[in-house]
Amino acid sequence: MRARSRLFAPLFVALTASAWIVLWMWDAGPYARYLRHASWDELPVVGTICRAVPGASLMLEASLHSVAWLLMIAAMMLPTAFPLFDTFRRMTIARDNQRVLTALLIVGYATAWALFGLVAHGFDAALHRLADRSPTLLAHGWLIGAAIVALAGVYQVSSLKHRCLDKCRSPLMFITEHWRGGSARRESFWLGMSHGAFCIGCCWALMLLMFAVGTGSVGWMLALGAIMAAEKNLRWGRSIGTPLAVALMAWSAWIVVQHAGIV
Repeated sequence: MRARSRLFAPLFVALTASAWIVLWMWDAGPYARYLRHASWDELPVVGTICRAVPGASLMLEASLHSVAWLLMIAAMMLPTAFPLFDTFRRMTIARDNQRVLTALLIVGYATAWALFGLVAHGFDAALHRLADRSPTLLAHGWLIGAAIVALAGVYQVSSLKHRCLDKCRSPLMFITEHWRGGSARRESFWLGMSHGAFCIGCCWALMLLMFAVGTGSVGWMLALGAIMAAEKNLRWGRSIGTPLAVALMAWSAWIVVQHAGIV
């Protein structure tokens, strides 16, 4: 039991590191642009399948975007939730099915973020289609980026953000509030889903910045992941909110001033 317990943290680190390595290799390779907004139809093999099979384009693009998004979540968000996973593992260490329960917890957490990813990618795709049909919006697309950055800044100091952050910063209290162990497997999964929902409540605005600066940018993922991990897990994490909000609002204003001077 102790040997298995000692393996949890190294395995978790290995999982996170593997996600970062895959993303780095993808971003550095010839297909890096497909990690962002380029069409998967243009890939040599995938594109052929998309064009040959009715409906395959939508299904394959959705699947590949889902893979990319889950890799990002594994790299960026799983480390921020490690205290919850480790606390839960310690609380259930006497159970024979502890590994299954911990796995279900992680799967529930990832599921919440996967659902958010579907909504975010749908919103992003809708904006791109709208811009493609509107020459004015296409010419002033920077306004959307400035608005997203400003929204992220405002949300950093909102009461909803801080309520969700409080939930994420207290893993033991969160577990005792949401998990009774009666229907252990189901409750483990829903515990992960619930924590994922509060985690999204903390971070959704910052995650939207990925769409403003380009999803798949490993540098931005590292920066945002570090900020979110510090907010949730370090004692001084709550103090990040205000200076980050000021920085984001200044960035948004700079985008507006820069482009307004050109127009």
